[in-house]
Order: sequence, then structure tokens, then C-alpha cells
Amino acid sequence: MSAREPIEIAILLFDRMTALDAIGPYEVLGRLRRASVRFVAHEKGVYRTDQRSLGLEASYRLEEVPAPAVVIIPGGPGQGELMEDERLHAWIRQAHATSRWTASVCTGSLVLAAAGLLRGVPATTHWLAMEELERWGAVPVAERVVFRPEERIATAAGVSAGIDLGLELAKRLAGERQAQEVQLTIEYDPRPPGGSGSPATADPEIVASLRRRSRFHQQTP
Repeated sequence: MSAREPIEIAILLFDRMTALDAIGPYEVLGRLRRASVRFVAHEKGVYRTDQRSLGLEASYRLEEVPAPAVVIIPGGPGQGELMEDERLHAWIRQAHATSRWTASVCTGSLVLAAAGLLRGVPATTHWLAMEELERWGAVPVAERVVFRPEERIATAAGVSAGIDLGLELAKRLAGERQAQEVQLTIEYDPRPPGGSGSPATADPEIVASLRRRSRFHQQTP
């Protein structure tokens, strides 16, 4: 890829995705000077997020973006319906053959695993889905973002970690200076209240409650 060639970034959309999984990386990577972002899906149109009050529009069919430089697979409750979607899996494998980075946010890593990209590969996902990730052959890592340069794969933990993923990708795609410019532009300086952003720091009763209500817990035999 030449220094002047656009960096084509494909972000998958599907019904009942989590909005920030897609929009977090978009807010970062879309601000790179050579970025060209494509929201892709099986068919063009509006896809409703998991809270249903927000719709995001895919302007490209998967087949119209066969070889992006970066692939982003978000997660969310609708991810379960993608686990046996061979048409999507074939597109992911084709895109990954030439991509600079194939990446996921949250339970999007389960889709990468179902497509066959994570067998034996260290990866992360939402903390509630770690056991499911392992069942699909990946090696779960409890980190905010996991980069595997050998496989050209990057995975991010739950939802908000997609912003961190975007900044790490920005650094690798466009250099440290431009990544820092983007970070300052979006004023990403997190100081979250409550101290409850990780199962390691949250109230154990809250962690246990969320585990019981998790769709992954409910589908465990």
C-alpha cells in the first residue's frame, strides 16, 4: 500500500449489534487522513442496534468490499445469529487473506472464531463470553486489547474497548503522531465514575448477577 493510497476500512453491520462496538472504532479510524470507511452488510439498508432505538446504515454489500485494509467485526446480541452464517464467514476469510488487520470488538471475536480465524490464537472478548470464546478454539486473554501481528488479528474486550482498539490500529496504520491527534480530537481521557468497569473491580454481587442473566450462562448445558 502506497503512502497516498486510501486506507479502506470495512465495518460490519447486523441487526441487534451493540452500537458502540461499531461506532467506537469508526470515530477513531474515520478521522485518519487517508481513511475511507465502508459500512457493510449482507444487504444495503438500515440495521437496528440492540437497544432498537438507533439504526445504522450499510451503504455496501459484503461483495462490494472484497479486500479492505481493515476489517472490524462488532458484537452484540445479534452475534449469535452470525455463528453459522457461511456467506459472512467466507467474506471474512477472503478479506483477511489480504487485509492489514482483521479485528473485532466484544463478542465479534466469536464470529472471527466461527469463521476459523482464531483456532489456537490468543484473543479477548466481553468478559461474560470468555468461556464461549475458548469453546470455539481461541485462547482467551483477559486484556483490554490483544494484537497478534503474526496473524494480523486484533481483538478488543467489551464495547468501550473498541475505542482503545481504534487508537491502537490508528498508530499502526498512520503512526503515533496521527493517533495522538485523533485521541486529542475526540478528547479520549477516560476517568469513569463508580470503579465498576471490570469484573476485577466491580461489586462481586453485581458480577454474579450479570453472569446469571448473561445469554452465555443461559445457553450453558
